[in-house]
Amino acid sequence: MAMMRLRREDPRVVGAFRLHRRLGAGGMGVVYLGSDRRGQRVALKVIRPDLSEDQEFRSRFAREVSAARRIRGGCTARLVAADLEASRPWFATQYVPGPSLHDRVLEHGQLSAAETAAVGAALAEGLVAVHEAGVVHRDLKPSNILLSPKGPRIIDFGIAWSTGASTLTHVGTAVGSPGFLAPEQVRGQGVTPASDVFSLGATLAYAALGDSPFGQGSSEVMLYRVVHEEPQLDGVPSALAPLLRTCLAKSPEERPSTMQLSLRLKEIAAREARGVPQPTRRQRVAVSAAERPPAPAVADAPAGAGERGAAAGERAGRRRPRPPAQARRRPTGSAARRAADQRLLRQRVFVFVTVTLLVTLGISLAQGCQGPL
Repeated sequence: MAMMRLRREDPRVVGAFRLHRRLGAGGMGVVYLGSDRRGQRVALKVIRPDLSEDQEFRSRFAREVSAARRIRGGCTARLVAADLEASRPWFATQYVPGPSLHDRVLEHGQLSAAETAAVGAALAEGLVAVHEAGVVHRDLKPSNILLSPKGPRIIDFGIAWSTGASTLTHVGTAVGSPGFLAPEQVRGQGVTPASDVFSLGATLAYAALGDSPFGQGSSEVMLYRVVHEEPQLDGVPSALAPLLRTCLAKSPEERPSTMQLSLRLKEIAAREARGVPQPTRRQRVAVSAAERPPAPAVADAPAGAGERGAAAGERAGRRRPRPPAQARRRPTGSAARRAADQRLLRQRVFVFVTVTLLVTLGISLAQGCQGPL
C-alpha cells in the first residue's frame, strides 16, 4: 500500500495513536498509518470536518462502528478503537500490509483461475462472518480488498455509505467503481447480503479479466449497464464463468448465498491447483446419480413383509454359493462312493430282471414242447 508523508494540516497524535504516514483519502476523510505505545500498527481514519458537524452522519457513523465491533473472522480488518464523541470522530482498524486487489491487477495483470478462486473463497467466508454480525458491506470492490501475506482482507465495512451518498462522489476510488454496485443499489432499493454477493462476483471477474465485467465509461453509462445489460465474461476461465454469472444475476433471489459461494470456490480452487479439468454437466449428473443411495427394496411392502424379507435375506446369506457346473460334475469323497453304490445297485437290478425273464421264457418253452401229441 502506497504511503505519503504527513501534510502540515494533518494531526500527529489521535487518541492513543501516533500518526506516521498517510495511507489515502476517501469520501469520509483521511486514512493514516499509526501505532500505539506497544508498537501495534493501525489504519486510522479521521472524519472530514464538514461531516463531523452533521448530527445525522454522527448517528449513522456510530451505528456502523457498533456493527463493525461485532464482526469476527480472519478475513476482515479488525476494529481496534474508535472515538465517536471527538470533535472529529475517528476509528482505527488493524493495519493490513499488502497491496489492494485493484493495485495488484493493475501492476501485475489478472489472476489465474486457481488464484481467483482461492481469493474468492476466503472473501466469501469473510462475508459469512460479516453477514452473521448483521452487517452488509455495501461497497465491496477491488480497492477494498487487501492482499496480505496471510490472505485477503476486507476493509471499509459500509461506513462510507453511512452518509447516504453515492460512491460516485468518492475521492480517490478506483476508476470504474460504479461497475461493482448491485442493481438494487443503483435503483436506490434496500441492500441485503445478496448485494455483497453481486459485488464480490464483479470483483472476482475483475481479478480474472483485469477489468470490470461491465467495461469502462462514465458513471451514468456504467450504472445503466449494471441494471440493464449482461456482464461481459469473455476471457474468464471456464471453471469460474458459470458461477460468477450466477453471482451477477440481476435479481437478488437468483444469486447464491455466501456460504454456497465459499464452498463452490473452494472446490474450484482445489481442482484448478491440481490441474483437474472442469467436469461437464453430464459428468456432474452422472456422479450425482452414482452417489445417490439405493431405494429400499421393501419400501412399499405390506405390514410384516419387512420381517419376512429380512429373514429370507438372512437365510440367503447363510447359503453356500453354488459351485460352477464343472465342479458339480466332479464329486469327490463320500459323494463319489454314493454314486458308485447307486451304479452297482442299478446293475444288480438289471441282472435280476434279465435272469427272471430268461427263466420265465424257458419254462414257457418247456411247457409248449410237452403238449398233447
